[in-house]
Amino acid sequence: MATNRMNLPLVELITNPLDLFANVVHIKAMEGIRTRHNQMLDFVIIREQTEGEYSRMEHELVPGVIECLKIMTREKCERVAKFAFDYATKHGRKKVTAVHKANIMKLGDGLFLNVCTEMAKLYPKIQFEHMIIDNCCMQLVARPEQFDVMVMPNLYGNIVDNLAAGLVGGAGVVNGESVGSNYVLFEPGSRHTFTEAFGRQIANPTAMILCCANMLNHLHLDQYGWALRQSVEKVIREGKVRTRDLGGYATTGEFVSEVIDNFQMN
Repeated sequence: MATNRMNLPLVELITNPLDLFANVVHIKAMEGIRTRHNQMLDFVIIREQTEGEYSRMEHELVPGVIECLKIMTREKCERVAKFAFDYATKHGRKKVTAVHKANIMKLGDGLFLNVCTEMAKLYPKIQFEHMIIDNCCMQLVARPEQFDVMVMPNLYGNIVDNLAAGLVGGAGVVNGESVGSNYVLFEPGSRHTFTEAFGRQIANPTAMILCCANMLNHLHLDQYGWALRQSVEKVIREGKVRTRDLGGYATTGEFVSEVIDNFQMN
């Protein structure tokens, strides 16, 4: 029974039981990592993750015909839209971009877009725009610096998270968190399992360490959280110890040891 439970997706194991409705991924370029755009990108992707295409409501009508249902509710659209605008306000962000496909899915994504548009009126100091997911992906590749806070339904966010991670060094350096009313889960932003690295000491632990730093900040242990983040940033900036995904030869353990050696409390 335990084995079967471990095979369940994260949404059934943790996300839905704890009602972690907002997944937040911070896309931030780090000094020392060369990127395609050579810009210090800094934007946030927020996605609703308790409904949409990942509701796991699919079935076979007749042999060879599968029906997959996408669930969108006003309540949950309002909740994640408010979260996005509150996040922008709290963190001094200037713009929120709602990403959707309302031109085709006029009811489902139309509801999401309408809710975001209505919510924007309550935050006059925050600039609001909306963008079709197709164009959003192109703009992320062509002009990613235009984004600040992005909010979107479940499936789009899952794809955009990984696309954006590639802009700043890959899945190994992007941290994230899943937020609910009573719980917060700190986790790597792209959720890339990288199972082929198991036992080989080649995975980049940067994202996981930054998750630990964010958790410390969340627990009001700010001096420890910032010290840990600064240590990671220093190691990457100096470039002496790098894992393979960043063009180096260091093992996972060697990178962690270097971060520990550079850890200093101010």
